[in-house]
Order: sequence, then structure tokens, then C-alpha cells
Amino acid sequence: MEAALKNRLTYGPIMLIGLCLLLWLDHQVELWTHGRVVDASGAHGIGGVGLLAVLLIILTPATIELATLFAAEKVKPYRFLAAVGSGSLAIHAFLTQWHWFQVVAASVLAFIIVFVMLLAAFFRAWLRETQDAIHHMAGTVLATLYLGGLGWFLMALRVKHSQPGARVRFDGSTQIILLILLVVKATDIGAYFGGRKFGRHKLIPWLSPGKTWEGLFFGLLTAGAVGMACSLSIDELHWWKGLIAGAVIGGIGQLGDLLESLMKRDAEVKDSGKLIPGFGGVLDVIDSPLLAAPFAYILFSFF
Repeated sequence: MEAALKNRLTYGPIMLIGLCLLLWLDHQVELWTHGRVVDASGAHGIGGVGLLAVLLIILTPATIELATLFAAEKVKPYRFLAAVGSGSLAIHAFLTQWHWFQVVAASVLAFIIVFVMLLAAFFRAWLRETQDAIHHMAGTVLATLYLGGLGWFLMALRVKHSQPGARVRFDGSTQIILLILLVVKATDIGAYFGGRKFGRHKLIPWLSPGKTWEGLFFGLLTAGAVGMACSLSIDELHWWKGLIAGAVIGGIGQLGDLLESLMKRDAEVKDSGKLIPGFGGVLDVIDSPLLAAPFAYILFSFF
């Protein structure tokens, strides 16, 4: 336990510093390039450069870890192809900020998904092997959608701009991405300490015996407080909206953690990997923010 805590205290700040630097770069690039992106909502800078770098860095090791979990049930995605497909979806979302790409965005999105499936079938045919062909095809598409599909929403949220006259005005920003990441991790921290102090009733003992209803309650309170604090630096987000958004995103993030726990129990492993000492694998770090991304996208689009 002491070694794990020491590793968390060592590698946690390192990851946080690296993330903050990339998000700072993200914000600065948007300022430096103001006016380079023109669409129906007006002129903007190029957004999401730092976030795209983060996604492209983490998607490859995350794909490898996910493929390892899938292998426990003989689902065998082609790791390279799934990583390329996931990265392509992240790039697709990044390009949606340009008007010229918005015209063909839906067609390109469908093409990426179908092409990943067909290419997986082609690889199997190239090897002249029919056994487990469906497992390879289904696993490759599932890995692509699980990582790249969820990551798409995070990037799309970052580069989103509402058109003039829209009922709800929203412009994606680095602050929004930072809010999501901070809220999700604040939920984990609040749930951990709240559960240790007041935890009496198990949340889902057969899946995650360490989680309690009391811990979840304190986690959501912490998430709401962090969301409210972050809203002070976001023009379109009133404090009460930040409070509600923080609690909702934090709760969804906990579902992401439970979803990965379900896969890890099926694979009979404690962590998705060993790449990050004290934390486990990359999937153990990004599971909650990724699942929260599509719900955050919908929430900020209509809230």
C-alpha cells in the first residue's frame, strides 16, 4: 500500500504537469491563430491542438490494453488497425471545426467505421484463415468505437461553436475540457475519502466491493463544488449550471469506472496494464473521462 501511494504521489503530479502543458499549448494555439477558422458562427482560432496531441499519445497504449482485456473472451481486435481507427476518429472530430469539412463530416465518419471493419476482414482473408474472423472484425470495430468514438465527443466538444441566434450559445474551450477532467477526478477523490470515513452500504459489492453509496454521495458533492468553481472562468456557464453539470458528469464518470471494472473482472485482472506505476494502465486513468465525454457534449449543447 505504501509503495502504491508513493507511486501515485510521484507519477500523478508528473501526468498532471504534462496534461497542463498540453492544455496550455491548446489554449495558446487558439489565441495565436485567431481568425484562421471561419464558419457559420464566425471567425475563431484553431482549437484542440493540445487535446489532439493528448488523444493521439494515449490511444495506442489504451488500444493495446483493451485488446488484452478482450482476449480473455477470445475477442481479438487487430491492435494496430484499432489504434489507427481510433486516432482517425479523433482527427475527424478535430477537423469538424472547419466549414469545408463539415459538409462531408457525416460521410467521412461512416466511412472510417466501415473501412475499419472491412480492413479487418481483408487482413483475415490475406492470411487465408476463416477461423475467428468474426471475432477479429467485431473486436477491432468495438475497440475503435470504445476508445475513438468516446474520444470523438471530447474533441468535438472542444472545437464546437454555436451558430448566431442559437437558443443556447456555447463555444468549446480549454476550460471546458479542464472542467470535465477535474470534475471526474474530484469525484474519485471525494468518493474515496467519503467512503473511508462514512461508508457503510456497498454500492455494487459483486462488481466493485470498495465503492459505497456514502462515498458516491460525497463524490457527487465534490464534483458539484468543483464544477461550480470552474464555471467562474467560463462565460457561458452560470454557477448553478456548473454545479449541476459537475454532479452529472461526475456521476457518469463513476459509471465509466464501473464499466471498466466489469471488463477487468471478466478478464480476471486487477488493472488494465502496468504502464503507469500506482495507477495501473492507461485505461485505468482515462475510463471515466471518456465515458463522461458524450454526456458532457449533450449537456453543454442543450444546457
